[in-house]
This record gives sequence, structure tokens and C-alpha cells, in this order.
Amino acid sequence: MSVNTHAHITSWVIAIILFVVAATILNKAGKEKSQKIVKMILRLFYLFVLVTGALLLFGGVEINGEYIGKAVLGLLVIGFMEMILARGAKGKPNGVFWALLIVFIILTIALGMRLPLGIWAA
Repeated sequence: MSVNTHAHITSWVIAIILFVVAATILNKAGKEKSQKIVKMILRLFYLFVLVTGALLLFGGVEINGEYIGKAVLGLLVIGFMEMILARGAKGKPNGVFWALLIVFIILTIALGMRLPLGIWAA
């Protein structure tokens, strides 16, 4: 694995951890200021994920449908994370978004592991 792959994996793992902290722990505790800080840090990690993902995508591999599909799935994951955070802050129910987020995270990780830099590479 390349350095970019490690940076990408590290970025999205930290982003998922920050998301869980912001969406569940801090939201239920009612700590708005702490949640706002964690959300801002999370958005910084979204940028890290996007930049390292773009470096992997355009870093000398032949781009095919699987790479485009993984990029789209990754963007959907970030979108669902933001939807959950926004709806949670407003007190709206977001169970459907949680289900979709989990499905898309699983699909994104599985596809990433199947691509040539992943551990399930064909």
C-alpha cells in the first residue's frame, strides 16, 4: 500500500469516529458548543478524505467505472453524515438516513478493498 492509501484510510477512520461522537454522544448530552467544535474538525477531515481520495484516484491508476463508483459512494457517505448532523441538531428524526449511511459505508469500504490498492484486489 502506498502512503496515500494509508493517509486516506486514516482520514476516513478519524472522520467516522468524529461523526459518531458528534451525532450520538454530544448530541444526546446536549453539549452544543462541544458538538459545534467537533463538527468543524469533522469537516476538516472531510477535506482530508476528499484530497487523499483524489490523490489516489488521479495518482497513476487507470480510472474505470469502479473508481468512479467508489468516488460517488464516498461523496454520498459524506452527504448522509451531514444530513444526519443537520437533522439531529434540529431534533428531526433521521433513522432512514442512519440506515442509508450504514449501507453506503459498507458498500464504499467493500468496493475500496476490491480495487487494486485494496486488500481484496482481484
